[in-house]
Amino acid sequence: MRKVGLVVNPVAGLGGRVGLGGTDGPDRLRLARSLGALPSAGFRATAALRELAARSGRAAGDGAPAPAGSDGARCGAPDAGLLVVTAAGPLGADSVAAAGLAGQVVYAAGAGRDTSAADTDAAVRALVAEGVDLLLFAGGDGTARDVLGALGGAPCPVLGVPTGVKMHSAVFAVGPRAAGEVAAAWLARGGGVRLRDAEVMDRDEDALGEGRVASRLFGWLPVPDVPVRVQQRKTGSTVTAPDAVGGIAAEVADRVGDGLLVLGPGTTTRAVAAALGADVSLTGVDVLRLRPGRPPCVVARDAGEAALLSAGPAWIVLSPIGGQGFLLGRGNQQISPRVLRAAGGRERLLVLCTEQKLAALGGRPLLLDTGDDALDAELSGYLPVITGRRRTSLYRLTG
Repeated sequence: MRKVGLVVNPVAGLGGRVGLGGTDGPDRLRLARSLGALPSAGFRATAALRELAARSGRAAGDGAPAPAGSDGARCGAPDAGLLVVTAAGPLGADSVAAAGLAGQVVYAAGAGRDTSAADTDAAVRALVAEGVDLLLFAGGDGTARDVLGALGGAPCPVLGVPTGVKMHSAVFAVGPRAAGEVAAAWLARGGGVRLRDAEVMDRDEDALGEGRVASRLFGWLPVPDVPVRVQQRKTGSTVTAPDAVGGIAAEVADRVGDGLLVLGPGTTTRAVAAALGADVSLTGVDVLRLRPGRPPCVVARDAGEAALLSAGPAWIVLSPIGGQGFLLGRGNQQISPRVLRAAGGRERLLVLCTEQKLAALGGRPLLLDTGDDALDAELSGYLPVITGRRRTSLYRLTG
C-alpha cells in the first residue's frame, strides 16, 4: 500500500489578492478577511489530488492508466493501492474520495479555530509515524519552514502544492496539477525519478525593513527531482545596468503613451518606475498614470484586486522572478484572472526583462500559475519581451 500524506494550511495565500503579501500572524489574517479575502488552499490541494488520481487510477474496463489531465473521479475506481492520509486543514476523507482517491484522517485540528504552526508540526509528525511514502503540503514558504522544523531531519520525501503568496523555495511544484503529476511519478517507482535536496527559502524581513528585498535560506528538504515540473528557487537580484533600465523605461513610455499601467513587483519593474520618475512600493502592485512630457502620477500604491479593477483599463507591466521564471502567480496574485481579462489579456501585457536575466533562465520558459487553467492557456505561447529601447526578444510563456 503506497501512502501519500497531505497537510493543508487553509489560510495560506489568503492575503494575496487583497494586496497584503501574506497572512502571517492573527492580525493580518483578520485584516485579510475584512478586505474580503477568500481561501484557495483547499481548492488547489484538491486539484493536485485529482491529477494524482488521474495518473494513478485505472480506467474502467481496460486497465490502462487514466489520461493525463483527466478527472480521476470520473475515469473509474480509485487505485486500491494508494491511500491519501490527511491531517490539519479543510480536506478530510470525503474530500479525498471526491477527488477519486481513498482517504484516511490521522490528525485533525480543533474545530472552530484557525490552524497554526503547531498544528502543522503535529500533523507532519503524525504522518511520518504512519510511514507515508511522500508528504504533500499545501502552503507557502512559511508552511515549508514549519514542515522543515517538524521533520527534524527525518528522511521523508516532500513536495509543496503552491498555495501561498511568495513561494521562493525550491520545494514546490510549478502548479497544483504539476504537484499531482510529480507525486504520481514518484510513487510509481518505475520512472527513474530521484530525490534532490531543495532549498527552503523565505523573505528576509530584516532586509525588508531596511528597504531591500532579499531571501534567507533556512535548510533543505528532499523532493522528487522532476525538472520543469518542480520550480527553481528564487535567486537574488543582480545589479541592473542604468542604460538597460533607461532603454526599457523609454520603450514602456512609448507603448503606453498617455495611459494607465499596473506595475507588478520586482527589482526590474521598480528600477524602471524610478527611471520614469515614479517612487513605487517595495513589494506591492502599483497603478501609475503616464503623461508624456510630465512625471508619472501614482494612482494607487500596494493595490489589491478590487483597486486594480476600479482603476480602469490599463496596461499590465510585469517582470519574471529571477531564477524561477514565474511571471504570474508568485507574489502578484492581486493581478488576478479578472484583472487580466479586464485589461485585455495578451494584447495589454508588457513583459520586461534585461538580456542578462533572460539568458540566466537557460531557455526555460516563463511560467504562469494564475489559478485559471483556461486563462493560462490563452496567455501561453511566444510573447515579445522588452529588453531595451526598441529591443525585444520572443520568449515562450507556459502554464
